[in-house]
Amino acid sequence: MMKKIAILGSTGSIGRQTLEVVLEQRDIEVCGLTTNTNIDLLEEQINIYNPSLVAVMDRQQAAKLRTRIVGSITVLEGMEGLIKVATMAQVDMVVTAVVGMIGLRPTIEAIKAGKDIALANKETLVTAGELIMKLVKAYQVRLVPVDSEHSAIMQSLEGESHLAIESILLTASGGPFRTWDTEAMKKVTLADALKHPNWSMGKKITIDSATLMNKGLEVIEAKWLFDVKMADIKVIIHPQSIIHSMVQYIDGSVIGQMGLPDMKLPIQYALYYPERKYNQYKRLKLSDIQTLTFEEPCHNNFPCLNYAYEAMTIGGTMPTVLNAANEKAVCLFLSGQIEFLDIPKLIEYAMSKHDVKEADTLEIILETEKWAHETIDSYIKSSK
Repeated sequence: MMKKIAILGSTGSIGRQTLEVVLEQRDIEVCGLTTNTNIDLLEEQINIYNPSLVAVMDRQQAAKLRTRIVGSITVLEGMEGLIKVATMAQVDMVVTAVVGMIGLRPTIEAIKAGKDIALANKETLVTAGELIMKLVKAYQVRLVPVDSEHSAIMQSLEGESHLAIESILLTASGGPFRTWDTEAMKKVTLADALKHPNWSMGKKITIDSATLMNKGLEVIEAKWLFDVKMADIKVIIHPQSIIHSMVQYIDGSVIGQMGLPDMKLPIQYALYYPERKYNQYKRLKLSDIQTLTFEEPCHNNFPCLNYAYEAMTIGGTMPTVLNAANEKAVCLFLSGQIEFLDIPKLIEYAMSKHDVKEADTLEIILETEKWAHETIDSYIKSSK
């Protein structure tokens, strides 16, 4: 029986690569697609995959798309549109590939509608991990991570007892500034930060990788996904990005998952889990790689990693502040309003000003996000 999916964020990096997997395998039906503003690419995707329902977050762009679409395809708009695509009756799995907090509500509604989730939206678990995991259990749906690191951990845990886990070894490439000191990083340009050494990703996640915040967010996700203590999640720098993460067991054994740095591999694993499917992607040849190296992260140069551990240790709404402050700071950096090293400074400032609450409702989480954005806006205005 053909699996039916909807993709939230189909015009982004993960969304596009998901559709490449669909095109290669030819046994998945794409029922729904969404974008923020990129209606040109969405129109191309509609012509290839023929979904019955699409949504555009930007209402003006949605109106434009309606004038260009011929046939029975319905074009919805705004958050309501995203939620309707995420809860389509015929859909089995929702790929949540949108960037930012806009992915939270559609993911929650998809779970409540009984849909399995292929999760590529970090904010979902970082800001609402406890809430999401309770819903996954209550509605008995499957949540499969798309991140290469979490996919690797999941594969390394197959057939093993959770009680036998000693630690999770979360690998990181180290980003483009792994060998730079803080003096050199004062001169980082946007072009420098967008040159990831191994992966082709969207702008926001590429900047997160450059600050190591991406790894900090993944530590928080791993805590919720695999039900382990924060202290048992170790970050290790692995510049070649061949071993995507590992699990160390209580007998000293280490099991990891290896592969070339290609996001289509964890995407395919998530779409078909627990089945493995043949593909024609380039194979890993270890004799070509020859050398695999590992090192400890430099916490002084990359304080964002420390802030992630601190936020999750404090708990409550603090991880939401961490995430929202980072989201805002990265946006400011991408638009040329702040320097690269201002990103961790703004995150630290927002966290220092926050009064922590229990993050037990969506409303509190969204209010906290708004507070963090407004706090940084006020700080930026006062600094001018």
